[in-house]
Amino acid sequence: MSMELIISAAALIGLAAIIPCLMVATSVFGPRSKGKMKNEAYESGVGSVIGAVDQKFSVKFYLLAILFLIFDIEAVFMYPWAVCVRDLGWFGFTEMVVFMLLLLTGLIYILKKGVLNWR
Repeated sequence: MSMELIISAAALIGLAAIIPCLMVATSVFGPRSKGKMKNEAYESGVGSVIGAVDQKFSVKFYLLAILFLIFDIEAVFMYPWAVCVRDLGWFGFTEMVVFMLLLLTGLIYILKKGVLNWR
């Protein structure tokens, strides 16, 4: 084995040993919070929460989040296709047209069901 490989492996092993030790040291020697502040809710820089902590959300929020993920993944599939579209030829083009038609069908379905209507 070359000397560079041995040095790289030693550096990686050293970092793998040092980082957890530093994490444990900061949790052991770090500041402690005491009293009432430890039991209060803290969210995104807001110190005092207004309203109930266990308030219910409408199912529409979750449904909208799932729809966002579905249509966001569509873009993840389209980027590699756009890079390789010339190499794929007509087969790749046909496959993307079928994929887009399926997504369009899903979009029409959710619009007909009224999922995106908030009234």
